[in-house]
Amino acid sequence: MFTLVLLRHGQSQWNVEQRFTGWAEPDLSEKGVAEARVAGQILAKSGFDFDLCFSSLHTRALKTLDLTLERLDRLWLPVEKHWCLNERHYGALTALYHAEVAAQYGEEQVHLWRRSFDVAPPPVEPGSRWDLSGDRRYFGIAIPRGESLKDTIARVLPYWQERIALEVKAGRRILVCGHGNSLRGLVKHLFRIPDEEIAGFELPTGKPIICELDGDLVGTRRYLLEQ
Repeated sequence: MFTLVLLRHGQSQWNVEQRFTGWAEPDLSEKGVAEARVAGQILAKSGFDFDLCFSSLHTRALKTLDLTLERLDRLWLPVEKHWCLNERHYGALTALYHAEVAAQYGEEQVHLWRRSFDVAPPPVEPGSRWDLSGDRRYFGIAIPRGESLKDTIARVLPYWQERIALEVKAGRRILVCGHGNSLRGLVKHLFRIPDEEIAGFELPTGKPIICELDGDLVGTRRYLLEQ
């Protein structure tokens, strides 16, 4: 049996403001900073230790991971950062408030954009503020302009199979710090959750999810690690 620990970043300022975040870079809120530190404390208290960490390229995930590792006294651990663990790209909805989008398009449409499996938001316009094709982090990458959860999973799973899964099978203790949708996609794969059910699966900010996997890396049990 293998154990994998997943950690959604701590609450961000845009989580507080209920804005579509996607690939934008809001900072952690004060609560988010505290959540990350508590995550480290409870992991340490519960006897967890790690050999290697993985993170998205988003600042909120990287800061969460640093704060968590600091409380574990493991800031020296190697961290592999990759865009495939980034949050779902919300396209033209990026930075908009949920309420204003609902007022314009209706609650039902907003629900589809946020919680459906395969409905993508309107794509970001080339050259607009949220067109990140010129960002140095993504040099040479054909980055998305808007994604459904299905699209997000399509980039997360190859990275899981080609990098993270290999390290898990090699017996290394792994912590993955990511986002609501990138981690939701990974949980869906590991625990064989049907398309129609995964939208209802919630990952709270800043709380470690312990995933127990069999020899084929199929999930057998998962639980939140809380105080």
